[in-house]
Amino acid sequence: MHKKIWADMDEKRPHIPVLLEEVLHCFEVMPKEGVFVDCTLGYGGHSRAILQKFPNIRLIGIDQDPEAIAYSTRLLSSFEGRFEARRGRFSQLLPEILREHRVCGVLADFGVSSLQLDKRARGFSFLSENLDMRMDPDAPLSAYEVVNSYPQSELERIFREYAEERAYKRAARAIVEARSQKAIESGIELADILGNVLPKRGKNNPATALFQAIRIEVNDELGEIRRLLDALEARPPAGAVTGLITFHSLEDRLVKQRFKKWSQSCICPPGIMRCECGNDHALGVVLTKKPIVAKEDEIRLNPRSRSAKLRCFRFFDRD
Repeated sequence: MHKKIWADMDEKRPHIPVLLEEVLHCFEVMPKEGVFVDCTLGYGGHSRAILQKFPNIRLIGIDQDPEAIAYSTRLLSSFEGRFEARRGRFSQLLPEILREHRVCGVLADFGVSSLQLDKRARGFSFLSENLDMRMDPDAPLSAYEVVNSYPQSELERIFREYAEERAYKRAARAIVEARSQKAIESGIELADILGNVLPKRGKNNPATALFQAIRIEVNDELGEIRRLLDALEARPPAGAVTGLITFHSLEDRLVKQRFKKWSQSCICPPGIMRCECGNDHALGVVLTKKPIVAKEDEIRLNPRSRSAKLRCFRFFDRD
């Protein structure tokens, strides 16, 4: 089934949409009319499939990357009148969309696209000749500033909290010592510095988690997720389904905990003998008791999908 879905997409696509079949299934219970928001438009794979499957919805796609916006606008040009692209952070644009429209579905894929990872000029890779990692190329903070300007204590915090790396102090110290001789200017240099002080772990580059941690810091990725969840909580879209795809344990934890909170009807403090809150505070229901993960055939075709987890939530329609 995955092969068939992907075969129907543009042969020149630069990015394979993860968990595509599962995403489409997640949204089958959403209202069939309204505005669907793809918070991470990327290269249009998920959006194209959504527009094809649900012919009566309109879709607004959000992305920080102008290259992704341009590509997706071309890819989805046949859906004229049903598709609109907006450039910016979803944490800033989603609240406005929720106020303006009857939203039927919200999707976010928090992974970095294959094109961004593989295109060395974007500075995400171990083989990059620069250090950038910005999803929005106009953003002020890049990986270069983090690596060359952050004090050792801040580097330790990033590696400890975002990479959950035991050798976080050793890694931060190695960077500070190296940059005292000369600025660290490339992913190649950084991977070499970290590789010399980190233990080898199977086939993966030992610096993988630390590169990811720097990227999370550069793009404030966890903060973006929190603000997206806050926006949905502040203005729950009636009857809408939300599907969120994470690639990192910290991301998944944020989504899991918030969905659990939204599904709780009683919010009385622990230890209360009898409910006093009215027992009607649930915003909706969790549709995925456990996260949905990629099947073996998808992982074979797209190895990066092995880390993906999809969780879905449906808001009550109280109108």
